[in-house]
Amino acid sequence: MSAKDFLFELGTEELPPKALQSLSAALVNGIREGLEGLLGKEQLANTGFKGYAAPRRLAVLATDLPTEVPESRTLVSGPPAKIAFDADGNPSKALIGFARKCGAEVDQLSEVNGKYSFEQVNPAQPVAGLLADIVTGVLEKLPIPKRMRWGASRAEFVRPVKWVVMLFGDEVIPCEIMSHQSGRHTRGHRFHYNEQIELFAGREYAETLKEKGKVLADFSERQELIRSQLLAEAERIGGKVVIDEGLLEEVTALNEWPVALTGRFEERFLDVPSQALISSMADHQKYFHLLDANDKLLPYFITIANIESKDPQQVIEGNEKVIRPRLADAAFFFETDKKHTLESRTEALKKVVFQKDLGTVYDKSARISGLAGLIAEQIGGDADHASRAGLLCKADLVSDMVLEFPELQGLMGYHYALNDSEPEEVALAQNEHYMPRFHGDELPQTKTGIAVAIADRLDTLVGLFGINQPPTGSKDPFALRRATLGALRIIVERGLELDLRTLLQAAADQYSALPAQDSVVNDVLEFMLERFRAWYEERGISVDNYIAVHALKPTKPLDFDRRVRAVSHFRTLPESASLAAANKRVSNILSKLEGEIATDIDQSLLGDGAEATLANVVAELESELAPAFAKGDYQFALEALAKLQGPVDSFFDDVMVMADDEKVRDNRLALLTKLRNLFLGVADISLIAG
Repeated sequence: MSAKDFLFELGTEELPPKALQSLSAALVNGIREGLEGLLGKEQLANTGFKGYAAPRRLAVLATDLPTEVPESRTLVSGPPAKIAFDADGNPSKALIGFARKCGAEVDQLSEVNGKYSFEQVNPAQPVAGLLADIVTGVLEKLPIPKRMRWGASRAEFVRPVKWVVMLFGDEVIPCEIMSHQSGRHTRGHRFHYNEQIELFAGREYAETLKEKGKVLADFSERQELIRSQLLAEAERIGGKVVIDEGLLEEVTALNEWPVALTGRFEERFLDVPSQALISSMADHQKYFHLLDANDKLLPYFITIANIESKDPQQVIEGNEKVIRPRLADAAFFFETDKKHTLESRTEALKKVVFQKDLGTVYDKSARISGLAGLIAEQIGGDADHASRAGLLCKADLVSDMVLEFPELQGLMGYHYALNDSEPEEVALAQNEHYMPRFHGDELPQTKTGIAVAIADRLDTLVGLFGINQPPTGSKDPFALRRATLGALRIIVERGLELDLRTLLQAAADQYSALPAQDSVVNDVLEFMLERFRAWYEERGISVDNYIAVHALKPTKPLDFDRRVRAVSHFRTLPESASLAAANKRVSNILSKLEGEIATDIDQSLLGDGAEATLANVVAELESELAPAFAKGDYQFALEALAKLQGPVDSFFDDVMVMADDEKVRDNRLALLTKLRNLFLGVADISLIAG
C-alpha cells in the first residue's frame, strides 16, 4: 500500500506558554487516535507521529501515512434460520425485510451459525478526504478552559488563528479550518522573517522553518538549546546557573529563536534575602539566577531573548533597566518591614479571616501555639520556643514583602524573626512549619519547626471537619489531603512516637464549640489513616498489607508504618501463605461464635500430638514475643510466628475443633483465640492474599 507524509500546522497569535506542551500533546494524540479509528493500528505500524510547538504554531507531522482506507468486509446477522422460510419453502417477511435493509436479494444471503447473514463490502476510500474532519474534531476537543473569538469569525480557539497548512505528500488538502482556507504557506519569525514560506514536503517542515524562517519549531530542540546556552553563559562569567525546569519550560514556550544574554544588577541588592531577588527575577522577568562556588547569589541574571540582535548590549541594558526597579522595590519592602517586629504584626492578623466559621488568622495562630507547645514536650523539644514560634508563624503574611511576593511566606518570617533577635529555632520554624510544601519536598529539621508544622496541619483538619467541610471528590479547597500526608510524613520519617488521637483531641479542645465536636476526632483520625493507603500504593507496597494493619486502627503513625513494613516482609517468607490461610480459617470459626471466648487453656483437656504441640508453641511465643510487641519490633515478631506453620497445619489436619464435648470444644477455641491474638499483635493476617 502506498503512503505519504501528512503535515498539519495551525498558525496563531502567541499561545499561552504554560499550556503549550499540553495542547501539543493533545493534538498529536488526538490525530493519532483519529487515524487509528479510521485505519486500525496495524495499518499505522510504519507511521510516525511528531508534534511541533512554538509560540505561534502547533503542528503535527505523520510520516508514511497510508493513502487509502483498505476495503473491509462486515458480516451482518439477520433472522434465525428456523424462521427464515415458511413450511412451503418461501422466504419469511423477516428474511425479506432483512435482505431489503442490506440492499440485497434473498439469494445473496447465507446461513452462518444458525442465522441468515449478509457480507457487506466496504470499498476502499482515499484517506486525504477524511483528514480535515479528523483534525477539526481534535481541535474541538483540545483541553482549552476558555476559548475566544476574533473579528467577525464564529470560530473559537485559545488564540486567534492566522493560517492553516494541510499537506498530504506535496498536495494541499483543500478545506476550511477555524475560518481559514488551508494552504501550503507557513510564516517565519515575527522579526527575523515575517513573511510567508512555501512548503512542499512535510519532512522538510522543521528544517525549512529553521533555515529560512528563523523558527525552531521543535520544542525539545529549543529547550536543549536554551539549556546549553545557559550553561555556556554561566561558564563565561564563572558562575553556576540554576535551571528551574518549570521556568525553562515556560521560557521555551515563549521563544521561537532563543538567544541567551547575561545582565548584571547592583551588588547593593544582595543585602536583600536572595530568595526575594530570585522570585522577582524569575516570576516577573523570567530570568535565571546564578550562584558562586559557595552557592551565594551573584549579581547577574541570564535572560532569553526571542531575537538575534545586531546590538545585544542594547538588549542587555534594556533588561537591566527593567529589573532595577523590581529589585529596588524588594529592597524597599525588606527595609520597611524590618522596622516592625513580627510580634507587633500579629495584631493585624485579627482582621484577616482564616475561615468564616473558624475565626481569624490570629485565632488560628493562638491555637497553633498551644498545640505546638504540647507536641514539643512529647518529642523532647522546647515547649516555650514552639509556643512562641506558633504565635508568630503567620505574622509575615501581612508584611509588604509577602503581600508582593506571596511565595516568600515563611522565608521572610525567618529573616524578620532573626532581625527581631528571636531564638534561632523560633526563626527557623517560621519557614519550616510550611514544610513539606509539595510532594517530595524537604521536611522541617528542628523540633520547634516540626511541632509547629504538625500543629498547623492538625488545627486545619480538625477545624474544617468540625464544621462539616471535609474534602469531597476532587474538591479540597483547604488542601486537607496534602496537609494529612505532610503531617504523616513528618511523624513517620522523623521517627516520632506521637499518638494522633491524643493530638487531635487536644486540637479539638482548643475550639469552644464545633458543630461536629463529638465526632470530629474519630472522623479526622479515620481520614488521616485512610491517607496511608495512597502512601503505600505509591511506594509499591500491596494495599492488602495496609488493610491488614488498618483493621487494628493503630493511632500512632510511626507504629502503623512499622506494622505495614513488617507485614510486607512477612509475605516474603515461605510460611506466610499457609499462615494467612490458617488465620482466615480461625477468624471464620471465631466470628460465628456468640459472646466472649475464654483464653484460659486447661492442659488436662489437651489431646496428645498436634493439639498439645500447638498449645506449647503458642505459650512459648506469648512469653518470647511480649518484649518485641512492647518495643514495636514487629518484623522480629512475625518472623518468630512463622515457626507456627507446621504446628498449625498439623492441628487442622488432625484435630476436630468443634468437638461434641463442650469442654474440649471450648478449650480448643481458647487455643485458637490465643493463636489469633498473637498475630493480631501486629496485624490481621487473615486479610492478606495468599
